[in-house]
Amino acid sequence: MEKRRCEWCGNDPLYMAYHDEEWGTPVYEDRTLFEFLLLETFQAGLSWITILRKRENFRAAFDDFDYQKIAHYDQVKIDALLQDAGIIRNKLKVNSAVINAKLFMNIQDEYGSFSKYIWSFVDGKPITNTFKSMSEVPANTALSDAISKDLKKRGFKFVGTTVMYAFMQATGMVNDHATYCHRHSKV
Repeated sequence: MEKRRCEWCGNDPLYMAYHDEEWGTPVYEDRTLFEFLLLETFQAGLSWITILRKRENFRAAFDDFDYQKIAHYDQVKIDALLQDAGIIRNKLKVNSAVINAKLFMNIQDEYGSFSKYIWSFVDGKPITNTFKSMSEVPANTALSDAISKDLKKRGFKFVGTTVMYAFMQATGMVNDHATYCHRHSKV
């Protein structure tokens, strides 16, 4: 019997693997949280499959998502990124990656880890929703509004409420797998 999945992943093998192995699984490690933050900010206005298909290029271009290195990128490195056809060559988004890396470390200094900060919005535990279809899943919530507002106040870029809700879904802060999906009870 074939596994039932959330309908958004369709039949694309890359999407199905991402759905089955990552999406909605709680992430508490700062480097992985930064990876998703960076990827979600680049995804703004684009489809997630576009980002997934370029993920390994992003990994190579952005030093394996090492926010400590990214925070110190100079103009030469930024210019090189803007010439890299393997990633999204958006000047504002590339520059935001450097800014956000610096601010990410500021939050680490303040809270001990970015994980402690971001998970404090949900009291350290994922919110499990019981949506019966993907049409019920919101694009944003009051919680993603609050996270977005706080990050923007700190100076983060490309962290609107829809981006932050997608980040919450990807990192398992919310479980938005449909109730019929084989992953709903597992995450």
